Amino acid sequence: MRRARWAGRRAKLAALLGGALLAGLAGAQIAFSKLNLAGQPVQSIQLYGAEYASEATLSRLLNIGREGGLIRVTGLGHTLLLPLDEDQQRATTDFNTVQLDTERRRARSATLVNGNLYLPLDTLALGLGARYEAGNFTVAAPRLQGVSSRAGKDSDRLVLDLTRDVEIVDEQRGTNVVVTLRGLSGEARRYTTRGAFVPEAEVRKVGSDLTLTLPLPASNGYRVYKVVRSGGVRVVVDAGPGIPASSPEVLTRVTRPLIVLDPARVAGVGRDPTLEVARRAAELLTRFGWQVKVTRDPTTAMTRDDALKLARQSDVYMALDLGRFPGSKRSGVTVYEQTGRANAQVINALRTGTVPAYGSLVVANTGSTRRLAQLLRGELKGGGVTARQEAISRVLTLGEAAQAAVLLELGWANNAEDLAKLSVDQRLQVMAEAVARSVATYLTARATNNANVSAQGAAP
Repeated sequence: MRRARWAGRRAKLAALLGGALLAGLAGAQIAFSKLNLAGQPVQSIQLYGAEYASEATLSRLLNIGREGGLIRVTGLGHTLLLPLDEDQQRATTDFNTVQLDTERRRARSATLVNGNLYLPLDTLALGLGARYEAGNFTVAAPRLQGVSSRAGKDSDRLVLDLTRDVEIVDEQRGTNVVVTLRGLSGEARRYTTRGAFVPEAEVRKVGSDLTLTLPLPASNGYRVYKVVRSGGVRVVVDAGPGIPASSPEVLTRVTRPLIVLDPARVAGVGRDPTLEVARRAAELLTRFGWQVKVTRDPTTAMTRDDALKLARQSDVYMALDLGRFPGSKRSGVTVYEQTGRANAQVINALRTGTVPAYGSLVVANTGSTRRLAQLLRGELKGGGVTARQEAISRVLTLGEAAQAAVLLELGWANNAEDLAKLSVDQRLQVMAEAVARSVATYLTARATNNANVSAQGAAP
C-alpha cells in the first residue's frame, strides 16, 4: 500500500514538473531539435524560429569565452564577437551588431536560456565560413586552393590559400625551410617563381599533412604568418636577405646555458651542507654571468615534477647529496655518473644514432657527463679533497637530464668524520668553488667546440 502511494506521488510530481517545463518552453518559444554539428549528432534548440546551440555543445568545435557583455568565439582561423543579449526575443533578431573578424554585421546574437549560454548557428556559420541549413552545420575539410608568389627587392613571398585554418609548424632544416600544414589536403607539385631569393618551392604530401619546402641560404632569414579572410586563410612566407636571420631557439643555449643545482635535504645532520655548497656555487657562477637555478632554499623546495622539468631543460644538472644507508661503513666524497639507458626514448635514439648538426645542444652523449665528472674531481683534488668516481643507475633526475649530469656525494650522513669536515666553513667553500669552476670550464669548452662546428658548417 505504501509503495503504491509513493508511486502515485512520484507520478504526480513528474507530471507537475513536466507541465511546468512545457509551460516554460512554450512561454519562451523554445523547442528542442537535433543538429548535425560537423558530422556529430547533438542537440540544439529552436528559439523564436532561429536555431541555437549551447556553449557546452559548441565547445567541442570552438573556443568560447565571456568578456563582460561580449562573447568571444575563436576557431577555424576566425574571431567573432557577439554581444550577450538576455532578451531572448531581441537576440534572435538582427537588431544586434556583431563583429566577424574585422567586419561588423547586423545579425542574431548570443543569449541565455535557463542560465546557460546559447549561440545562433547562422551567425556562427557566417563568421566561420561554414555552411549552415536547419539541422546541419557543416565545416569544409581544410584544403589548399592555390599557391602564388611575388618577387621583391630584398625578399620574395609565397602565398598559400587555404579553405580554412590549420595548425602550422615551420622549421629550418639545413639550407631549406619546411612549413608543415597539419591535416591539409591538396595537390602535390613543384612551383617555379620569378624571385631571385626563392626561385622554387615544392608542395609534398606527407601522411595526412602537406609540406612546403623552399631553399634558404644561411645568410637569409624567413617569417611565416597567417592572414584571415572571409573566404578562408592565407599563409604567407617571406624569405630573403631583407628578413633578419634567426637561429633555432636551441642555439641560444650556446651563450645562455642553464645550470641546475639540486641539493637534497638530509635531516638529522645539523648544518645543511648540500644547500650551502649549492648556494655558494650558484653565487660564484651568477657573478660571472652564468644562468643558475637552485631547486630549493632553507624553507621551501620545488616539487619533484618541477625539478624534473628543470633537469630536462638543463645544460648541466648536478645533484648534491649525502650518502646514507643503515649500518654502512662508507665515507668520503664520490662523484657518480648515470649508467644504462635514459628514461626518454628520444635521448637514447640521439645518443646511439647519428647526431645532426648542433645535435649535442639537444642531447649530449655520455662523454659529456664523463668530461664534467673528470673536471669536478680535478677541481676537488686541487682544493685538497679526494673524490672517488663511480657509476650509478636508476636515479630519476639524472636519467631525465639530456645533457651532462652528475651526482656529487659530499660525504656520509652516518659517518662522524665526514660530518665534522662538513661543519668546517673552508671545506664547504672548497667544494663550492670546485663545482663552479668545473661547470664553467665544461660549458666554456662546449661553446668553443660548437662555435667551431658552426664555422665549418658555414664554410663554402
